[in-house]
Amino acid sequence: MTVTIARENAIAVVTVDNPPVNALSQALRQALVAAVSTLDADAAVKAVVLICAGRTFIAGADVGEFGKPPQPPHLPDVVATIEGAKTPWVAAIHGSALGGGLEVALGCAWRVAVPSASLGLPEVKLGIIPGAGGTVRLPRLIGPAAAVDLVTSGSPVGAKKAEGLGLIDAVVDGDLRAGAIAFANDIAGKARPQPVSSRAVAPVEAGFWEGAEKAVAGKAKREAAPLRALASVRKASETDFASAMAFERETFLELRGSEQAAALRHVFFAERAAPRPPELAGVTPRAIRSAAVIGGGTMGAGIAAALRDAGLPVVLIERDAAAVERGLANVRGIYEGSVKRGRIPQAVADERMAGVTGGDDYGLLADTDLVIEAVFEDLAVKRAVFERLSAVCRPDAVLATNTSYLDPDAISEGVSHPERFLGLHFFSPAQIMKLLEIVPTEATAPEVLATGFALARLLGKIPVRAGICDGFIGNRILKVTRAQAERLLLSGATPAAVDAAMRAFGLPMGPFEAQDLGGLDIAAFQRKAARERGETPFAPVADRLCALGRYGQKTGGGWYDYQPGDRAPKSSETVAAIIAEVAEGRAQRTWDEAGIVDAIILPMVNEATRILEERVALRAADIDLVKIHGYGFPRWRGGPMHHAEARGLSAVVAVLDRLAADGLAEPPSDSLRRAAEAGGFSVLAG
Repeated sequence: MTVTIARENAIAVVTVDNPPVNALSQALRQALVAAVSTLDADAAVKAVVLICAGRTFIAGADVGEFGKPPQPPHLPDVVATIEGAKTPWVAAIHGSALGGGLEVALGCAWRVAVPSASLGLPEVKLGIIPGAGGTVRLPRLIGPAAAVDLVTSGSPVGAKKAEGLGLIDAVVDGDLRAGAIAFANDIAGKARPQPVSSRAVAPVEAGFWEGAEKAVAGKAKREAAPLRALASVRKASETDFASAMAFERETFLELRGSEQAAALRHVFFAERAAPRPPELAGVTPRAIRSAAVIGGGTMGAGIAAALRDAGLPVVLIERDAAAVERGLANVRGIYEGSVKRGRIPQAVADERMAGVTGGDDYGLLADTDLVIEAVFEDLAVKRAVFERLSAVCRPDAVLATNTSYLDPDAISEGVSHPERFLGLHFFSPAQIMKLLEIVPTEATAPEVLATGFALARLLGKIPVRAGICDGFIGNRILKVTRAQAERLLLSGATPAAVDAAMRAFGLPMGPFEAQDLGGLDIAAFQRKAARERGETPFAPVADRLCALGRYGQKTGGGWYDYQPGDRAPKSSETVAAIIAEVAEGRAQRTWDEAGIVDAIILPMVNEATRILEERVALRAADIDLVKIHGYGFPRWRGGPMHHAEARGLSAVVAVLDRLAADGLAEPPSDSLRRAAEAGGFSVLAG
C-alpha cells in the first residue's frame, strides 16, 4: 500500500511508503486526498501525523512523470486539501523534504523534523520553479528574504537552521514517530495556527526587490529559472494568495516546457544513472577501507584530501623525507583554506589531517586496499612506481594511475596481477572537482572497474567510464577546442572576442583565459609528446608564445599581459603581432558571437561523435557529464551532445560543412552524418 493509516488513541498516523524516495506519484497524491477525507470523517481523531517509511520523507516529484502531462489530483490541490483538513496535520520529517515534499509539509498545520533532516525547494536546478505553492506559502511562513534565498538558490537547509527560520516548529531527538505523536498530543488541545495561505507577508525595506534581482541575476548568469522564481516570490509578497498561486502555476507550466528545463532534466537523469552503469549490474566491487597516494604535489594532495573527506585513512608516499613534509603541508594547506573560507570548522580539519600518514617507505602499503599514483606525467617514472607497488602490495589491492594523457595499458606493463589495475583520472583541484574519468585497461577485472565506480560514489563524484586514447574523453575534446580557438584568431577574431563569446554562451571563462590560468606549458608538453608519436598538433600561435616563455599568469604574460599582483587580462601587442604574422595570407572575416560559438562548439561535437563511435565513451550523456563537470560547459545547455541534438544534428552538419569549406574546421565525420540521418546519437551507442 502507498499510504496506510494507524491509530494511536486520538492521534492518527498516516504513513507514506512509496520506495525508494516516497516520490509524489499520482497514486500517492490520490491516497493522500483520500486519507484527509477518511480522517475528517472520524470524530475520534484529534490530530494527524504524516510520516514516511524508508530512508526519507517525501523527496519530491516522481521522476518517472517528468516530461509527461500531470494527472489529477494535481499537487496544488493535494496541498490545499491537507491545509484545509478539519483535523490538523503534523508533518514528521526525516531524510529530505524537497520540492513537492516540502510543499506538502507547508500544507500541514505544524512541522517537526529529526536533526539530520534537510528541507528545500530545488526546482530551479531543474530549470523550473515550485508549482504547488512553494513560492507563495514560503514567504508567508518565513518572510520574503529567507524565502528568496531558499527558492532562488535551490539549496536545502538542515533542521536546526529550518527551526531558526520558522520553517519547522520543533526538532525531534530520538524516535521520530514517538516524538511526532507526543507533539501531536500536545497540540491537539491547543488553538490551531492560521493556515499559511491566509497569513500576510512581512514588509520589506525599500530597494529590497531590486537588490535581490541584481544578486540573483549575478549568480544565475543566463539561467532563467532563478529570476522567474524570484518574480514568483515577489508576486506572492505583493498580491493575494489566489493571484500569486495562479502566477506561480503559470510560470511553472511555462518553464516546464522550456529548452533549459529539458537540458537540466537530461543532466539530472544522466547524473542519476552515472554511478551505477548498466554494464556493471550485478558486479560486486572490492572493499575499500584504506587508501594511499603516491606523490604529494597539487594533484596528489587534492586526491588525499578527497579520500579523507570520504572517511578513508590515507598514507601519502613521497621519494624522501623532505618531499613527504612538502606533501603533508600541501594537504594541510587545503584544509586550512577550507577553514578560512568557512567550509569546515577547525576541529574537522584537524580530524581529517590526523588521518593522513606520510612516509617514504613503500612497505607502509603492504595492507592497503587502494593505491593511487599521482606522480609526474612521465611513462618511465610511473612504471617505476608500479614496479615498487607490485612488490609490496597485496595481490588483491587495487592499483590506479591518475594520468591525463598517458596510456594506462603502457603504464601497467610489468604490474603483477594486472587485473587489479585501472586509470582514475581526477580533475584539479581533486578535492573539489566532481568528475572522475575511470579508465580500464584490457586486463582490468570487472570487479575492479566496479570498485572505481564505488569509489566515485564514496567520494561524491560523477564517474564516467572512458576508453584509452590520447586525452581519454575530456582532454581529447579539449585539444579540438584549443585548435578551433586558434583557427578563429588566424581568420580575424581576437582572443578577447573569442573569450567574451564563450562566456556569453555560458562557460565560466573563455579558452584563452583558461589557458593563461592553467599554464600554456602544460599543453605544450602534450604537443611535444604528440609530435614524438608522429602527430602534427595545430597550435601555431601557442607554440610561438611558449617559445617566448609566455606561459600565462604565472609568467606575467600568455595570451594576455598581466600586471604584477593583478590577474585581470589585458590585450597584448606582442600576441597581436604574432597572430598577424602567422595569419598573413589567410582570408580574414568579421566574427560575431554566434559564429565564434559555432566554430568552437560544433567541432567539439564532431570529435565527441567519433569518441562515441569508437566506444571511448559508451553513451552520449557520458560525454555531456564530462564536459559539464570537468570543463565548465553550461549545465543549463545540457552538455554539447544534448545541445547539438536540441539544435538539430542536420543543422550542425550543415554548419560544419560550411566551416570545413573555408578551412576553419574538420568536415563532419561519417558517424555524425549517420547520427543526423537517424535523428540522434543513440544510433552510435550500445
